[in-house]
Amino acid sequence: MSDSIPRVTEIHAIPQQEFREGSQLDTARNVYTLLQVRTDAGITGIGSCYTSTDLVRAALGRLHDLIIGEVAIEPERVHEKLEQSGFWWGRGGTITHTISGIDIALWDIFGQVTGQPIARLLGGYYREKVKPYASLSMSRHDQLKADLEAAMARGFKAFKLGWGRFGRTGNPADDEAIIRMARQTVGDGEIMVDPGGSQQFWPHSYKWALRTADMLADYDVVWFEEALPPDDLEGYKLLREHSRVMISAGEVLTRRQSFEPFLEQGAWDIVQPDCTKVGGISEARHIAWMAYRHNILTVPHGWNTAVGLAADMHLIAALPVGKWVEYHQPSQVIDEIVVEPFQMDEEGMLRVPTKPGLGIELDWDGIEKLSYGTYKHD
Repeated sequence: MSDSIPRVTEIHAIPQQEFREGSQLDTARNVYTLLQVRTDAGITGIGSCYTSTDLVRAALGRLHDLIIGEVAIEPERVHEKLEQSGFWWGRGGTITHTISGIDIALWDIFGQVTGQPIARLLGGYYREKVKPYASLSMSRHDQLKADLEAAMARGFKAFKLGWGRFGRTGNPADDEAIIRMARQTVGDGEIMVDPGGSQQFWPHSYKWALRTADMLADYDVVWFEEALPPDDLEGYKLLREHSRVMISAGEVLTRRQSFEPFLEQGAWDIVQPDCTKVGGISEARHIAWMAYRHNILTVPHGWNTAVGLAADMHLIAALPVGKWVEYHQPSQVIDEIVVEPFQMDEEGMLRVPTKPGLGIELDWDGIEKLSYGTYKHD
């Protein structure tokens, strides 16, 4: 390693897309992009963005002069520099998503240089294990029972059902039938429900959400996620006050300023920033500690890659109160890009990485496969 402070020399955007025989990579529409940040000390960090690769590459072009040559072991300062320098380019959009990947990679580099895991650099381990919940899509309606059974066989003890038919058929009995089937399938396992109120033209408001929350409470659902459109502050405040299940949201918001009114006015029981969208670990940390001050739990949104999952585990490990992380299933971009797949113990818990940086070893053959051969690791 160089005796000098490591500085950023290159950033490479690596597209990732679920691989199917005969399919083609579409970098205008893919939703996973890895960022490889290289330094003049020969140390490389990896980050992840929940954004199409074309958008990430465009943002990197705009950020180039601000990041190349920067100190690679000062992630929080560099993050704040990039965010504030980008105010005139559109706060909270593609630029912020791309900064997220850079920030995660810089934390990874910081950990490698110091020989410490990110959780320790964030303040220390409040817990060594976190509970992953299998995040399953209700759009796979005919497959949902089998998906639940497969997740149980893998060792999951918690399960979130998302989007799909829920709240969209016009018949509340259809929604209840899904939850009844899930409860019968997983027994006393934890169930969470996310109808996807951030989808465009979401038709439901507070009264639908409250009636649905009552039904979910009857099935011992842990939390009700995104029951309302993402900006409905007043609706969320009412829903949290009157719902018998915990209310969660926040996955589509970026930058801490967007979260402040919801946290300060008590709109949620659980806040769900996404490290790969919100501005990285640095920004998610600001949001999580703000939530902690208001006695609101942080559960990161994690419909992303193994890199994002590792970042989430480090974040939750370093918070005074924390428990869950989201684990998208089934997912090639989690399970096929690490040398050692994540393994749950008998209690359905994941051990937080303790090796330097993110603490995971990437499988570059898997990454190359999911980039459809467009990226070669040297």
